[in-house]
Amino acid sequence: MALVPLSYTLRSLFVRKSSTFLTVASIGATVAVLAGMLSLQQGFSTIFTQGGREDLAVFLRPGATSEGESSFPRDRADIVIKGTPEILKDSSGQPLASGELYLATRLFKIDGGETNVPLRGVQPASFSIQGDDIEIVEGENFTPGADEVIVGEPLVERIRNCRVGDVLTLNTTPFRVVGIFAGKGGYASEIWGDTDRMMEALERRSFSRILAKLKPGADVDALSAKLEDDKRVPAQVMTERQYLEDQTTLLTGTFIVLGVALGVIMGLGAVFTGTNAMFSALAARTHEVGILVSLGFRPFAILIAFLLESVLLGLVGGLLGCLLVLPWQGARTGTTNMQTFSEVAFAFQITPTVLVAAVGFSILLGLFGGLLPAIRAARMSPTQALRRA
Repeated sequence: MALVPLSYTLRSLFVRKSSTFLTVASIGATVAVLAGMLSLQQGFSTIFTQGGREDLAVFLRPGATSEGESSFPRDRADIVIKGTPEILKDSSGQPLASGELYLATRLFKIDGGETNVPLRGVQPASFSIQGDDIEIVEGENFTPGADEVIVGEPLVERIRNCRVGDVLTLNTTPFRVVGIFAGKGGYASEIWGDTDRMMEALERRSFSRILAKLKPGADVDALSAKLEDDKRVPAQVMTERQYLEDQTTLLTGTFIVLGVALGVIMGLGAVFTGTNAMFSALAARTHEVGILVSLGFRPFAILIAFLLESVLLGLVGGLLGCLLVLPWQGARTGTTNMQTFSEVAFAFQITPTVLVAAVGFSILLGLFGGLLPAIRAARMSPTQALRRA
């Protein structure tokens, strides 16, 4: 069965320049919004999951969904650190494990308003465990036992008093900023200081979690099952990668739902625009349809020709939408992670997944927009079409 030549479909798009432009622009704007929301989701997800390691274990209180809800008194933390044979030891025989404090505090943003910024009290072992994943890029590291802090690089341009030499008041205690660090994942949006000094300033008496480096081949699931039933210090254990992924679930889902909702709402407008454009094209080309049928083209070929035309409109609109959103690649923004209720800075990530999803969505818009006009064109008889000409 012969199909209508592609040249005929392309020519009809160029002949109807105005309606083609409006349809493409409508779909392009819709796709740009969807791609923008998906790139936010990708950026947020990436900032948490990138660099999450399988050889690091996070120990939390049973039932806690984040370290902000967890608590380990010092004596119990010592039992876990010294009594867990799966934890790797350094050259001096000391376990590569660190008790850490985590708490969010309200700080002023440079552009106005307040936000929750995560504070992390760490021990010297934390830097040994993280290795090159934490790097001082300006100034120096804080001195253990001193009222000094280092600040994650993205916070410098977002939060007041975060430059080297500034003073941050935490609760009522002034801490001097002595360094800026680059870190992986959510660590990059935190303020780090000495655990003991942080505990005293923030009036806390317990660690929030224990971070440890595991021996090669250690079974995290088996370790978690063992410690959950421990009568002295029950704990849940997960790899750092698992923990960081868990912290993205709620906000990642929100970005996806919001992007799809906006895409559907705006997509309805784009579909109506495309349908109207195709009906207008059909009204102006009824005689052409009649001639095509008279020449022997079957109704299915007419249907495919009109659907192909609308799909091409959707495809071009999708490519336009992708071009509109590309300049946002790498642009930094920030929001509150609803699972930790703290500020997280991250960048738009326009990944191949985002682009494929956006273009696929635009093709669906074009397909739905052209379906009814295509069916009507396929049902026309030669006499009907030629009588309307």
